[in-house]
Amino acid sequence: MSRLPPWIRLSRQTDKHFNEVTGMVRGHALNTVCESAKCPNRGECWNSGTATLMLLGDVCTRSCAFCAIQPGRPDAVDVHEPRRAARAAVGMNLKYVVLTSVNRDDLADGGAGIFAETIEEIRKRLPTAGIEVLTPDFEGVNESLVMVLRARPDVFNHNVETVARLQPIIRPQASYGRSLSVLRQAAQWEPRVVVKSGIMLGLGERDDEVEETLRDMREAGVELLTIGQYLQPTRQHPPVQRYVEPGRFDAWTVMAKNMGFKGVASGPMVRSSYKADELLASALKARHEASVATA
Repeated sequence: MSRLPPWIRLSRQTDKHFNEVTGMVRGHALNTVCESAKCPNRGECWNSGTATLMLLGDVCTRSCAFCAIQPGRPDAVDVHEPRRAARAAVGMNLKYVVLTSVNRDDLADGGAGIFAETIEEIRKRLPTAGIEVLTPDFEGVNESLVMVLRARPDVFNHNVETVARLQPIIRPQASYGRSLSVLRQAAQWEPRVVVKSGIMLGLGERDDEVEETLRDMREAGVELLTIGQYLQPTRQHPPVQRYVEPGRFDAWTVMAKNMGFKGVASGPMVRSSYKADELLASALKARHEASVATA
């Protein structure tokens, strides 16, 4: 299934903001998931002056079938990265910062310490900025998860990625149950943090499995949801099994909101961090309206 349908559009247009973000990322020797994961929205996001910073290098200890990030043995941890990331956030004048990372199963804490320190460094320099983290599962180690949550991100995101049946194929070193457990623990954390997760369509899942996955995520306490179309990064990656039409994504939005998700971004080009600030704002508005209605 190589031919892209007409509703899949990859933006390649660039402007001065794109070049400014590029220069800032290069100047601070940082990685972005926008580049490493070959995100189709890089042009749109960088043109608007936003980027998702990827911590802990650009080599991953896992080999998820859908992902374009290089698997292998990562370099040693750069202890100065949190400060560089914070300076870059200031330089880009970000009002909302998204931090993610490769998997670092080679580290005792899975990289949680770098996440926490980066959050703290950004808070020092940009106290009013929103901060979202998109983390690995830390191999289910509770102490690592707690380390990140104690740093007080505004949004904790961990992606389930696909339905339970496909997990061993798509995420061989992860597990559906472990991901749900991480999300559930984050949702139960006090003080409360907004919990987010997402899945991709087009990997061979059935619609009934998608519905079951959404219900599982909502039961775990997930409030923000992203649903996007899987696109094959290279010919060495699994081929796309189906291109989901935009109307079907709209139907998933309605279903998810009926399940109780506070914010939903669902569409062919949606990715985990796409317009993340807008999604959080809509969720906080819905939460506020709900509290007023029950007061």
